[in-house]
Amino acid sequence: MKLIDSHVNLHHADFADDQAEVIARARAAGIGLMVTISDKLAHALQILPIAEGHDDIFATIGTHPHEAKDNPDITPEDLLPFADHPKVVAFGETGLDYHYGFSPRDIQIANFKAHIAASQRSGLPLVVHTREADEDCEQILQTAYAEAPFKILMHCYTSGQRLADVAAELGAWFSVSGIATFKNAQAVRDVIATMPEDRIILETDCPYLAPVPMRGKRNEPSFLPHVAAKLAEIRGWSLEETAQRTNTACLRLFDKITVPDALRTELMGTTA
Repeated sequence: MKLIDSHVNLHHADFADDQAEVIARARAAGIGLMVTISDKLAHALQILPIAEGHDDIFATIGTHPHEAKDNPDITPEDLLPFADHPKVVAFGETGLDYHYGFSPRDIQIANFKAHIAASQRSGLPLVVHTREADEDCEQILQTAYAEAPFKILMHCYTSGQRLADVAAELGAWFSVSGIATFKNAQAVRDVIATMPEDRIILETDCPYLAPVPMRGKRNEPSFLPHVAAKLAEIRGWSLEETAQRTNTACLRLFDKITVPDALRTELMGTTA
């Protein structure tokens, strides 16, 4: 069965010289679909052509919390026109990252809320990045969800158990990355073991976070089977069950993605 990589950064400068080869290696490794992620609105003109040029690649639009300072006055109206693009399947990644402080916290929060509003109004899911900001992230998500529900993806989740539990209660999905394979990431694996079994998906976050045994190299979507194998180990699933569960969950989350019957069979073992 094929896998879905829910979070790639194919517009990244690290792929400038061999993007086509990276995509070809992903397909050869059994990656059936990819979602390439936006880090800032200014990169939309780089991101959208990648998705437009490939039937098996879709895209998100948004501004990463590190880059929030570049769009300090972003509004839902800046984002919503992208919801009509046939290849845009989510907003983000957005959220809060207090570890580096690359953008002021108040601007990160304002950006996060604007993306949430766009998700609420469009029905597109929200890709959430959170690091060392559990309390603020919890409060913002709970308050917004109470006003109008929206689909949440806690991307590359490495935060605490409490935020995971709160997000799960809000119906959130969680994506597992190569971090799950790292020797010092037992706390991450412990949280993965508690995630809702029908709302776990896979990602590489390439070119970052290459999984063991590729750690130290530039990450690629073709390395995703290593992440899948670790998730299978953590959850006690077979590799086929891991593929079927994560692919099904991913297509439920990104429900704007259209999948031909033949590919659906390869992704989920069914023509349903």
